[in-house]
Amino acid sequence: MEKIYFTVTGTKYYYGNEFLEYGMKVRLVKEPDNEYDKEAISVEVKGLGKIGYVANSSYTVLGKSMSAGRIYDKIGSRAAGKVVHVLPQGVLCRLSKKSLSVT
Repeated sequence: MEKIYFTVTGTKYYYGNEFLEYGMKVRLVKEPDNEYDKEAISVEVKGLGKIGYVANSSYTVLGKSMSAGRIYDKIGSRAAGKVVHVLPQGVLCRLSKKSLSVT
């Protein structure tokens, strides 16, 4: 199975991204009641809570990483990932294979 990458965006509205580093675990949580985006997936770090969202716009998705809309139906209500790169324009993470829904 091919690795699935996603971009974390909006970190500047929470804690920034300076504390994030390679290999750090993140948790994805679907927000079906989000009034702005029905495919919203928040990104959390243990001890801090929400640090941003999975990017869902062609303007915020980095490279060939998947948008929230593309991974929304591939995961359950929660999923796990790890930080791969911290860049000024966003944080690139890899989705855990164990988080994928069996179809």
